[in-house]
Amino acid sequence: MNGVLLIIGVQELGQGPQEFSKEQKQDLMHIAICSVLLPGGFYSFDGKDDEGWPHFTQMKPLPEFDLFEQENFLKDHILLYFQSQEFI
Repeated sequence: MNGVLLIIGVQELGQGPQEFSKEQKQDLMHIAICSVLLPGGFYSFDGKDDEGWPHFTQMKPLPEFDLFEQENFLKDHILLYFQSQEFI
């Protein structure tokens, strides 16, 4: 799951593959989560900063799930993300 989120984050950053620090990888995974949950209205896109990194605002709380349900929720949204990007 983390690898898929990292790939989505790199895609959304739009700067191509490069070496990222551990902190940047965490930021990329956050970008990915925000991006896949964007269509559900959970986040809104605020724009990019001076370095080109996207920023988001949480619009509504995420559903309270146990770990298994949370993972399935995220997997479903990842699949929808890939479908919307015409990868699938």
